[in-house]
Amino acid sequence: MNTKKTVFVGLSGGVDSSVAALRLLKAGFNVIGVFIKVWHPDWIVCNWEAERLDAMRVAAKLGIQFLTCDAEDAYRDEVAIYFINEYKAGRTPNPDVMCNKYVKFGAFLKFARSRGADFIATGHYAQRIDVNGVPELHRGVDTNKDQTYFLWTLTSDQLLQTLFPVGNSCKKVIRAEAASAGLLTATKKDSQGVCFLGHIDIKEFMSHYITLIPGDVISESGEVIGTHSGALIYTLGQRHGFSLNNTLPNQTGQYVVARDVLNNTITVAETSLKLTTSDLLTLVTLNLTRTPILGQELFFQIRYRQKPQTAILTAISPTSIALKPTGVSDTPARGQSCVLYEGNRCLGGGIIV
Repeated sequence: MNTKKTVFVGLSGGVDSSVAALRLLKAGFNVIGVFIKVWHPDWIVCNWEAERLDAMRVAAKLGIQFLTCDAEDAYRDEVAIYFINEYKAGRTPNPDVMCNKYVKFGAFLKFARSRGADFIATGHYAQRIDVNGVPELHRGVDTNKDQTYFLWTLTSDQLLQTLFPVGNSCKKVIRAEAASAGLLTATKKDSQGVCFLGHIDIKEFMSHYITLIPGDVISESGEVIGTHSGALIYTLGQRHGFSLNNTLPNQTGQYVVARDVLNNTITVAETSLKLTTSDLLTLVTLNLTRTPILGQELFFQIRYRQKPQTAILTAISPTSIALKPTGVSDTPARGQSCVLYEGNRCLGGGIIV
C-alpha cells in the first residue's frame, strides 16, 4: 500500500489501539489518533474522560495529531435503543456487533472520510487479507482474542477502507511492543463490555426503561421452584439471576430452557437445550461478503469464543438462509448473531430467528 496515505486510528485508551497506531506510524503512514465518544445515561458513571486522557497521552507519546469523534447520537440511537427494544421484544441483543456496525464502521468511518482519511484502523484482533485485489476478513492469529464474531456486518466496501494492524499478533506480543515503546497502556487491563452498561447488570440497566415484575421459576414438569426478576431479561442457557427454593448444597446448576413473557415465567432444567442434526438454524438480516453455495459445509459461531461448529447450507434466498448442523451444540436465542466461516475467512452472518 502507499505508505503516504492517511489513516485515522480509533484510540480507545487501551493497549491494542495504541499499538495499532504505533505500527502504522512505523510503516510510514500519516497517522491521526481519534477518540470515539459514545453515549451513556446520566445515571451511570462512565470513565470515558479517563480513557480519552489515556488515548491523548498515547497520541502525544507517538507525536501524532489527536481528535475526538462525537458518536453519541449513533451510539444512543443504534446501540442503546436497539439493546432495550430487543429485550422488550423477547430477543437477545448483541450490542458489540451494533457498535461496530453503526459507530466504529459507521459514524467514525464517516468522520474520517469527511476529513480526508484514506483508511481507518482499529485494535481489533482480526485480519484483512487481500486476494486478487479483493479484501477478505480473516480470523486474528490469537485465537483466544479473535474478534471477527463482532465484525460480521462489515461490507466489502468498508473492508477496503479498514486496516487491522494488530490482528497478525498474539496479545503478549502486543503488550511487549507497547512496553518497548514506552506506552502507558502496556500493562493496562482489557476493557470489558460496553460503556453505557458500565459495571452494572442487565436487570439494573433495564429497570430504568421497562417495568420488571418478579415471577415464577418453574421446572419442566410445571412445578414452581423459585422466583425471577422479570422474564424479559433472561435468555436461553442463562444460569444465574434467579433464585431457587430449597437449594441443596449438591444441587446441580439450572439452565433457562424457556421463557413465557406473557405469563412472566421462566422454565429451567439441569441441562441446557441443544441444537442437533435434526434442527434447522434460520438467519435473517444477512450480510455476506461472499455467497456460499447450496449444500456447502460451513463453520458457524453463535457466541463469542465458542468453538466453531459445522453445518450444511440447506436453503438460501436474498433475505434468509437455513443451516443444518452436523453435530450438537447449545441452542441459541432469538436475536443472537450467527457468524459464518470458510476456514479462517469470515463470510459474514445474520440474525437468528
